[in-house]
Amino acid sequence: MNSFSAAKANADLDFITPVHKVLASHWYVLGHEVQSFEKEFADYLGISHCISVANGSDALELALRGLNVRAGERVVTVANAGFYASSAIYAIGARPVYIDVDPKTLTLCPQALAAALDSPVAAIIVTHLYGQLASIEEIVRLASAAGIPVLEDCAQAHGARRNGKLAGSFGAAACFSFYPTKNLGALGDGGAVVTDNHETAARMRQLRQYGWGEKYQVDIPGGRNSRMDEIQAAILRVKLLHLDAWNERRRWIARRYNAAFRAFRVGLPCSTEADFVAHLYVIRLANRHRFIDELKHKAIKTDIHYPIPDHRQSAYAADHPYPLTVTEHACETVVSLPCYPGLTDDEVDRVITAAKACFEQEG
Repeated sequence: MNSFSAAKANADLDFITPVHKVLASHWYVLGHEVQSFEKEFADYLGISHCISVANGSDALELALRGLNVRAGERVVTVANAGFYASSAIYAIGARPVYIDVDPKTLTLCPQALAAALDSPVAAIIVTHLYGQLASIEEIVRLASAAGIPVLEDCAQAHGARRNGKLAGSFGAAACFSFYPTKNLGALGDGGAVVTDNHETAARMRQLRQYGWGEKYQVDIPGGRNSRMDEIQAAILRVKLLHLDAWNERRRWIARRYNAAFRAFRVGLPCSTEADFVAHLYVIRLANRHRFIDELKHKAIKTDIHYPIPDHRQSAYAADHPYPLTVTEHACETVVSLPCYPGLTDDEVDRVITAAKACFEQEG
């Protein structure tokens, strides 16, 4: 385990006052705090609508339903992002179509997408993996020409931006997770779907609450109970005010790492600018298990995001007609180092010293 504390960034925040306010209101689900957070997060993103849900997985599944993707239809996505998009696709009875990722960003490759669009596709899920914006403008251009909606998975990319536009504002809709470890994390579960389309937003609001049009009147199929609670919304409102500063701290750490490791034979994140919010700092190593063991002995915990590509998950027999060479190599070589706002300068130095010692031994 790390001797570092990931919770230090929250230490100076006042959660007690807004939580007491919720308790005094006696309204605990879909009340004032939820409505206020939805408006404030939509305004932050420059988007018309934010529909909060219970978690990021529900956001993905309900967004696919909101975009009218149906059972049996094909949804293009990548296979190196932890199975979250795949799980949502399978949940609605659709079929994932895996394409390869860009070797620099490890996000969906536009050239691979162009080849996949020769066959019918109902939607494209683009994951901004590790906090790195994908080549989203080119992806949206290709999709628009084919009349296919793009769903952005922004669970790791809160606040990432390019040319003034934020993650979540490029596609037909976008999904966010507010799991506690995210760049914008609650103190429990939470998620959201955002969109500029009024009809999609109205459909999403029905889907998150049983498919109701009016209370107890189910107007559309596929709905469920997926509502954000007032306490999580109140906490997210406090934390949203700090998101940009926290992201800059993450980028600063990533820059320190990149500068320290550049001389070694290590694959590094390709950007430390505004289009990268360093949700995870991921390197690529030929001999990652030795590296992981060495850092563990020095009380520095690493992780692998993600070791098993989606098409090789044993519970699902996935068809993958397109080559996934970069995807499979990435899953064999990626390692995540500590990177979060509460990490102190001294702790960053500790990680750098330990990692460099391992790299130097490898030669």
